[in-house]
Amino acid sequence: MPTDLSPLWISLRIASLATIATFFLGTGAAYWMLDYRGRWKPIIEALLIAPLILPPTVVGFLLLLLFGKNSPLGQVLQWFNFSIIFTWYGAVITAMVVAFPLVYKTALGAFEQVDRRLLQVAKTLGASEARVFGRVLLPLAIPGLLAGLTLGFARALGEFGATLMLAGNIPGHTQTMPMAIYFAVEAGDFQLAWFWAITIVGISLSGLIVVQFWPQGYRLMPPLERLEPQPQGTLPKLAAPRGLVVDIFKQASNFQLAIAFTAEPGKLGILGSSGSGKSMTLMCIAGVETPTGGKIIVNGRPWFDTDQGVNLPSHRRSVGLVFQNYALFPHLSVAENVGFGLGHLPRHLRNRRVAEQLTLMQLEDLSDRYPHQLSGGQQQRVALARALVTEPEVLLLDEPFSALDTHLRSQMEQQLIATLAEYRGITLFVTHNLEEAYQVCEKLLVVSGGRAIAHNSKHRIFEQPQTLQVAKLTGCKNFSTAIAQEIDQSTTTIKATDWGISLQVLAAIPSRLTHIGIRAHQVKLTPTPPSENLDNTFPCWLAATSETPHRMTIFLKFHTPAHSPQDYQIQAEVFKEKWHTIKDQPLPWYLQLEPTRLILMVDE
Repeated sequence: MPTDLSPLWISLRIASLATIATFFLGTGAAYWMLDYRGRWKPIIEALLIAPLILPPTVVGFLLLLLFGKNSPLGQVLQWFNFSIIFTWYGAVITAMVVAFPLVYKTALGAFEQVDRRLLQVAKTLGASEARVFGRVLLPLAIPGLLAGLTLGFARALGEFGATLMLAGNIPGHTQTMPMAIYFAVEAGDFQLAWFWAITIVGISLSGLIVVQFWPQGYRLMPPLERLEPQPQGTLPKLAAPRGLVVDIFKQASNFQLAIAFTAEPGKLGILGSSGSGKSMTLMCIAGVETPTGGKIIVNGRPWFDTDQGVNLPSHRRSVGLVFQNYALFPHLSVAENVGFGLGHLPRHLRNRRVAEQLTLMQLEDLSDRYPHQLSGGQQQRVALARALVTEPEVLLLDEPFSALDTHLRSQMEQQLIATLAEYRGITLFVTHNLEEAYQVCEKLLVVSGGRAIAHNSKHRIFEQPQTLQVAKLTGCKNFSTAIAQEIDQSTTTIKATDWGISLQVLAAIPSRLTHIGIRAHQVKLTPTPPSENLDNTFPCWLAATSETPHRMTIFLKFHTPAHSPQDYQIQAEVFKEKWHTIKDQPLPWYLQLEPTRLILMVDE
């Protein structure tokens, strides 16, 4: 062991100071770049990581030019009788510069691994940017940040070339362990070189090993006191709401949203296929996405209005948001998840509100568990409780049942209906499932191609869709192009050209009629000719069948036998009990399309 251990203490001091400074600078730069989408992003990114790919001597040369006596910065430092060249301050600066890219890239990767929906939910719960960073993003990124911190320390500890050029090799002042190794080898003292090399390797590997064994548990803060339900006291009631007005457009690279609708207190279902703009509409209302233009007004208060220059951030909008994967904070317990949006309340009031909400959702025995310890149904209830405990004016549910199996979905639908019966605000329920929309909501908004194509009561939309697209989205499977043949005071006849039949209808014929249709479950089928002359009754032949656990879908052709399973014109759905009574009967069977069940549509 050498008698002079100053290279060790100098290296540890320089590497420690450089690592601390680099950690804050690198983490801050990573957080800023996480959401930066400006045109200069590639250039900024290249500059930030340049020291990682440049030779150390080039880095040292550039720093020498920056801090040299003839540089503007060097002259400013001379005014204060201060110099960076050939001082340990210079060694700290070079260590910071070479370690920064490792800390920055590792921190950026750690932040990018955090589910963005967690940050979005936190904002809708009233959390400011600082609170989202401190309570959600930072705790979840801690393992990656520690790895970056360790890598940065190891890189700063081993820096040689740039340090030699800027700080020099002054024993007892700027001579670090890498320099001690270099000059020991140059002097032929390999024993001393081995000592310093083993010391650096030992220190660096020790830090990496500590990071590998860092506990991966999610708890990073003391738990809330156990919450006990308190029967006294009730949740404050919302003021009488007046409704939601949405009239926005948003231009994306390959999609345009242009949607307008109003919603009164109650449950409005937003129904549409994937990619129709349903979820984008919710994100704009929540403030997670910013529309290109338009307005969003809630209870007379503008949340977004391009004419007035208003765009409230998410944490200032009274909105609750439930994603289809629930987006629970994995590092927080059930009680902490539910109480996240109540951080502005005194502790005793927050605990009472959380306890009441847990009791309403039958979660009081799970308050200390973490999301990964819950079933899908329990996670859904936690997400709903977290959204409702803040008493939002608008509750947004984005496909909340899509991750559940059939049995659990049915249970959760009933629970949601019961829960929302007590909620006095506006609920927007996004789904592509027809049965969900019909069971949960009283009114429906049908969306297609980024536009609202129907908005009415669920009964009106399902029974009397006005357009072909609405009929398809609401489950109608039988369509034919149509021509009005005869209209008088007593009879209206439509020619269904694709089916080759003429049909009597009772509904008023649209001026731009293009199609006629009927839902499969409303087609009547009998194996024998009717005993009396019934309107719209035709012989048909079986082409194919499709079986589900309780129903049979029967594919039929009018007038003549089918030549193949694909040679059919209309579908009928019957229960299996009915199917068993007709399946062995001789063909043709007889099919009736009741005039009251026929749907007259335009293709828009």
